[in-house]
Amino acid sequence: QVQLVESGGGLVQAGGSLRLSCAASGTIFSINAMGWYRQAPGKQRELVATITSIGNTNYADSVKGRFTITRDNTKNTVYLQMNSLKPEDTAVYYCNAAVKTYWYTREFNYWGQGTQVTVSS
Repeated sequence: QVQLVESGGGLVQAGGSLRLSCAASGTIFSINAMGWYRQAPGKQRELVATITSIGNTNYADSVKGRFTITRDNTKNTVYLQMNSLKPEDTAVYYCNAAVKTYWYTREFNYWGQGTQVTVSS
């Protein structure tokens, strides 16, 4: 099986920065896209940013220019650097990865347990 473990959430004042990390472990043949999603209270989960295995990135309009997604393929880890944080960025942030556990299996999407990010005004 595959486990995704997030870290780096917390409480920060508006304008501050946080860096989230998500490490994948377990039976892994390859990882295609990795990404970050978030869910605020009473709202649906939404995409924040994704990155492919070769480094192509995609961002939600609301975070463009403030957040940066990167990954270290040697560590099966994805990062989210969040700058100029706003109170509306407050949410539980979830890591996602599209993983093949063996060369002959198809990709499955795995999710982390989530990490809370709270931005105070």
